[in-house]
Amino acid sequence: MSTTTTQPAQQAEIKLFQKWSFKEIQVNDLGLQRYLNLTPMVAPHSMGRHEHQRFRKANVNIVERLINNMMRPGKNSGKKAKSANIVKQAFEIINLRTGKNPIEVLVRAVENSAPCEDTTRVSYGGVVYHLSVDVAPQRRIDLAVRHITEGARAAAANNPRSIEECIAEELVLASNNDIKSAGVSKRHEIERVAQSSR
Repeated sequence: MSTTTTQPAQQAEIKLFQKWSFKEIQVNDLGLQRYLNLTPMVAPHSMGRHEHQRFRKANVNIVERLINNMMRPGKNSGKKAKSANIVKQAFEIINLRTGKNPIEVLVRAVENSAPCEDTTRVSYGGVVYHLSVDVAPQRRIDLAVRHITEGARAAAANNPRSIEECIAEELVLASNNDIKSAGVSKRHEIERVAQSSR
């Protein structure tokens, strides 16, 4: 009597929107590695579990943080399904244009748009002057994602192009470190002001 050993069922790979793989995506910026979350998930929606504890947003997937920032202006606040569809279609456009994994394009865009230096106001003897300071890694990601989404919204306003096309173009330009990207140009501007206030 022969016994046959059955292979354990291979676990299916978790892909974003059942299309894009999180495998082999590396964060090159050492400062951002701990805070740029690439946990595999199908639907980027954590139900706000991170909300009630400090620094817990570092555990939120970077795609979800982009979606959350797309909900920013008053009339769109709370419309997460709408924001998720915008990002999903933008990822399709990125894939068609570049042939790359859109998650990798997003990671490169965030790395290139994250400012390392900023200025703070210091009051000394009744005189207020600006002082250059290093930016914390979590704030770097916050600023990068905010500048990318604000740039895309500004490009889509009073424009026949859709918001999906604008966010896709913004991410592609930022991932190539192109100065035409709103996020990259904002980073250069912030760092230039900080350098002059050293």
